[in-house]
Amino acid sequence: MPKSPPTIIPEEYAYELRIPKERIAILIGKSGEIKKQLEKDTESRINVDSEEGIVQIKGANAIHLFALREIIRAIGRGFNPEIAKYLLKQDYALEVINLSNYTSTQKELIRLRGRIIGEGGKARNTIETLTNVYVSVFGKTVSILGSFDSIALARKAVEQLLSGSPHSKVYYWLERKQKEIIKKEWIPNE
Repeated sequence: MPKSPPTIIPEEYAYELRIPKERIAILIGKSGEIKKQLEKDTESRINVDSEEGIVQIKGANAIHLFALREIIRAIGRGFNPEIAKYLLKQDYALEVINLSNYTSTQKELIRLRGRIIGEGGKARNTIETLTNVYVSVFGKTVSILGSFDSIALARKAVEQLLSGSPHSKVYYWLERKQKEIIKKEWIPNE
C-alpha cells in the first residue's frame, strides 16, 4: 500500500497585546462588527479579555497578523477603527511617542498634551493637514498614523512642540518642508 504524502499544517503566528479597557468596546464595535470585519480583512482570529484589556490574535499569514496588531495598537491609542484600517496599506505605519520621556510630573504632562492639541484642536489639525497624517493624543502618548515619509515629518513637528518651540515656528517649518516636497515632485531631475 503506497504511503500518502504528509499533511502540511500551516504554521500559526500569534501576538498578545494590552489596550486600555475603555478602548475595548471600540475594538469590538456594535454587535461585534469591527472585530468581525478585522478578522475577515486579515484572515485572523481575535480573542478579547474585556476584564483585563488583553487582546490575543492568531493567524497563518504573518504579514496580515502584523498589520492587525498595528491596527489594534492604533485603536488602543485613540484612533477610530476606520482610520486604523489604513494600516492594512503597505506604505502606512503607526508611530507612538511616549510623553513620559519628556516629563515626569502630571502637571507637565497635561501642559505637553495641550501644546500638541492646541486651542480647539488647532495645533493637531495643522500638523495633520500639513503632513497628511492622523494624530491622536491619548493618555501619556501622541500617536501618528500615515505614510512613512509623512510620519517622519509629523514626528519632528511634534518633537519640536514638546521641546518648547513656538507653534508659529513649527507651522512655518512644516509649510517650508511641504513646499520642498512639492517642488521635488514637480521639477524633473536634470
